[in-house]
Amino acid sequence: MPMKRILLILFLFAASASVASAQKHGIHRYRNGDEPAVYVISVKETDTIYSVGEGNPLSDRHEAAAAATVNDHKAATRKGFQQVGMPSVVFANGRNTFSFAIGGYVNLRTSYGFNSIISNIDVVPYDVPIPHTYATKQKVEMDASTSRIFFRGIANTRKFGQVEIYFDLDFRGGAEGSYMPRLRTGYVSFLGLTFGRDVTTFCDLTASPQTIDFQGPNAYNFNFATMIRYEYSFLRKHMKIGIAAEMPNVSGTYGTTLAPIPQRVPDVPVYLQVAWGRNRRSHIRASAVFRDMYLRNLATDSNVAVFGWGVQASGNIHIARFLQIFFNGVYGKGITPYLQDLTGSGLDFTPNPQNPSSVQTMPMYGWQAAAQVNILRNLFVSGGYSTVTVCKHNGYYAPEEYRHGQYMFGNIFWNVTRRFCIAAEYLRAIRQNMDGAKNSANRVNFMMQYSF
Repeated sequence: MPMKRILLILFLFAASASVASAQKHGIHRYRNGDEPAVYVISVKETDTIYSVGEGNPLSDRHEAAAAATVNDHKAATRKGFQQVGMPSVVFANGRNTFSFAIGGYVNLRTSYGFNSIISNIDVVPYDVPIPHTYATKQKVEMDASTSRIFFRGIANTRKFGQVEIYFDLDFRGGAEGSYMPRLRTGYVSFLGLTFGRDVTTFCDLTASPQTIDFQGPNAYNFNFATMIRYEYSFLRKHMKIGIAAEMPNVSGTYGTTLAPIPQRVPDVPVYLQVAWGRNRRSHIRASAVFRDMYLRNLATDSNVAVFGWGVQASGNIHIARFLQIFFNGVYGKGITPYLQDLTGSGLDFTPNPQNPSSVQTMPMYGWQAAAQVNILRNLFVSGGYSTVTVCKHNGYYAPEEYRHGQYMFGNIFWNVTRRFCIAAEYLRAIRQNMDGAKNSANRVNFMMQYSF
């Protein structure tokens, strides 16, 4: 048997034994001389270490290092829409110069659509069929593609401070039902800089409530981008600013006189956030995004640059211990990647209906508002409304073009344990076209999720 394969088997055996011991004792250590080389830290519901290996206690210095490891990963765990919680087990070296965690969850969603259905596996008002037909009356679905796995490494260095390496996957990389792994995020972050792929900087992660529906409110802007980003907190972290250069995602309608060409300028989102309250849980944020979109005008045989821009106000406000509200409002021209309902819709720009040889950006806006009521510590209900509108500009390019979408939801989440959650949800989506034709669709969702 090749030596590499033998070493791999021994490593996997040691890791399995470490995890088992961690689950029993909280912290286990392997000896390398007199120094513990590796800790396997089991994290309890309080996000703290709950015991030390029995009969072989760690020194105060090593116990403090292990506690610091847990705090590092707790601080790196982001809150907000579709974010994962603390991992169950963290591996760390004896002095906490490097630690590594694996976590995620298995998620099963069962849904039933009625009184008109959406072909999309998620509830997207843009995809509501117009007109309603016999084939779009009812549908049942089961889906586990939103299950997740993430990997996080944290290095505490002298030169760059704390360096975080993170990436996570779901299983939506191919056609519906294929369960191909898909990279959601993958980045390195240090000194306020982030390099790689992450949720767009224009998105306020905690401005939207949790939904079983994977898409979420249609006016929200939860999309991914490859980027270089800088963020800085000041005034005791009550204020924060951010700016990024992000890979553009252009989706226009070209008609017969326009043609796509490679893009040349990144999108530039910026934001300013003000936070307050206990642990700075409440905040409001002002954001903007600027875009230069390039295409070819075949009628004039020249390249054309079309300017797009958007502004947003968003926030998450804790009114009381049992009540919090979420909101965001967006307005701009040519910003379809920054509105859930319009991503990939071809409405960043269209030929001018009054002069088809020229191009125009499309004005658009959207807003969403929701509230969450915490009935118990582990039980909450939430509900909200969201809407997106594409404005008419020099008329409209086509009568069946999207004009207006609405998204309404109500749900209940019960965290049976910290790791196990069940939920139920009702959703209603409405689409209206430029010519006034419209239709609605309804869906009931049920979810079971177990985190690790």
